[in-house]
Amino acid sequence: MVLSSPSHLRNKKTRAIRVPIIDLSLDTATLACHIVSACQDYGFFKLMNHGVSFDVISKMEEVANGFFSKSATEKFKVKTNPPSPFGYGCRNIGFNGDVGELEYILLQANSISIDSEAFNVISDQPTDFSCAVDDYIKSVRKLTCGLLEILAVGLSLPDTNVFSRFIQHFDSDSCFRVNRYPGIETETNEHKLAHRIGFGEHSDPQIFTILRSNEVPGLQICTADGLWIPVVTEPTEFCVFVGDTLEVMTNGMFKSVRHRVMANMSKKSRMSMMYFAAPALNERVSPIKQMISTGNLQLYKSFTWSEYKKAAYSLRLGDQRIDLFKCHSNPC
Repeated sequence: MVLSSPSHLRNKKTRAIRVPIIDLSLDTATLACHIVSACQDYGFFKLMNHGVSFDVISKMEEVANGFFSKSATEKFKVKTNPPSPFGYGCRNIGFNGDVGELEYILLQANSISIDSEAFNVISDQPTDFSCAVDDYIKSVRKLTCGLLEILAVGLSLPDTNVFSRFIQHFDSDSCFRVNRYPGIETETNEHKLAHRIGFGEHSDPQIFTILRSNEVPGLQICTADGLWIPVVTEPTEFCVFVGDTLEVMTNGMFKSVRHRVMANMSKKSRMSMMYFAAPALNERVSPIKQMISTGNLQLYKSFTWSEYKKAAYSLRLGDQRIDLFKCHSNPC
């Protein structure tokens, strides 16, 4: 079965919750059906047998751990071009006062534009770091494009590249982020820690997010009825999130999933690696014409990715950014 070994959470407010786990080794028709269903019902699914080499994953994790093990002074020396928002960050999330219990490094995913001096700060083996990042991004980009093409098949769209072409564009604004949520170093009140946020509630503005984390828990997704579900993953699995841009392109058929990470309650650090698949800045995004009909009017305005990105990052983390581009009258 595709939906194997589901995660369960019994809650008096709702029925038992099943988080979809999709096996990518199955045939395309079956995959298309289940991916569409998962994107409709949750905006999220876990992925097994994804084809990304464990060597590629473990090497990326190794070089990331090497960077995070450096002193704060060394990490804050990391400069990128442009200098913001790419580079190293700690606690601060975005530009509007949001904070979390984490540190991170954010890189461009179409070309790693970090000067040679910065590579020497990131790693004692800068070539190894660069190669690990490049191999990982190439692998997850290929995976993302394949998933989006299967999704187009599941929606019976005549152009199976209708989503993936945005990611394949040489000027794609995709980015790659590694988050580290430090473990507990001293005795801490467990009840107090349980209510602290590692990364606050939000949806991702991009098309798709591909996440890989170690075995330390913390990730939660929100259902349509407002229930938060802890997501437990195996190191061999990926998590896939529908982003705001895919919600727009499917005219609301898929909903971008709201998610968060609770503060780490383990002595071991939680580390997650996210590939955010995005269009080029000047690409225009709008609902696909096949998703609009007399009974399903256009819900979102047309915009460039640059316009949406600017609007999204001008708001607080948990704000409903996609509402800014909803049609308030029809036709748009």
